[in-house]
Amino acid sequence: MSWQRPDGRQPYQLRPIRFEHNFTRFASGSVLTHCGDTQVLCTVSVQESVPKFLEGKGQGWLTAEYRMLPGATPQRQEREFLKLSGRTQEIQRLIGRSLRAALDLNVLGERTILVDADVLQADAGTRTTAITGGFVALADAIAKLLNEGSLERSPIIHQVAAISVGLLQGEPFLDLNYPEDVAAEVDFNVVMNENLSMIELQGTAEHGFFSRPQLNQLLDFAEKGIRDLLEMQRETLNLSLPKSEVLV
Repeated sequence: MSWQRPDGRQPYQLRPIRFEHNFTRFASGSVLTHCGDTQVLCTVSVQESVPKFLEGKGQGWLTAEYRMLPGATPQRQEREFLKLSGRTQEIQRLIGRSLRAALDLNVLGERTILVDADVLQADAGTRTTAITGGFVALADAIAKLLNEGSLERSPIIHQVAAISVGLLQGEPFLDLNYPEDVAAEVDFNVVMNENLSMIELQGTAEHGFFSRPQLNQLLDFAEKGIRDLLEMQRETLNLSLPKSEVLV
């Protein structure tokens, strides 16, 4: 018996995706990203300085912070203050690595971009939603710097999106929601750019093991989902030029 998706989607089908731009007033970029019932607020701030290890080198930096708000899940989450959980540290490093891959840090100059991903509502896929929405917020922030004359050209050299895939009863499924994430025998988070080159691949067998052919199936599903996400990003950012012209 094959897995029946709780929301009736096809195995290769994404949840509905929506980006709300300018969700807050003061951040350089601010996007509330909806992925099904998961909602992540991605805000981008810009500092005219860099960490000490980069001072005087003429290049910039991007870093990320991730938090889940107390009411994001059915059971209230405790706020994390001075001591972050291992999960939180892992996720925010993933977001930072993924979005740094979108930038030419030399073109950015000696400034730091801070991406904050705050989960308002969690139904699985929070880290992948944070990356996909974070890129949109990053693009908005860069556009603002260009309009202000703070940058002569865009440091964005790649488009970045991320999605989850998993095996349920031995079959591949795209964009797992919470009941599927809990039940999955294998789950992966996949980050790619506009060329479908992989930036990061995180995966594990929660129960048992998986084969190379099953891994290939999962990556095929991930590519399909990321193609769709990249197109949605381009539409919301009004990127109508050929990819090679848009991003450089």
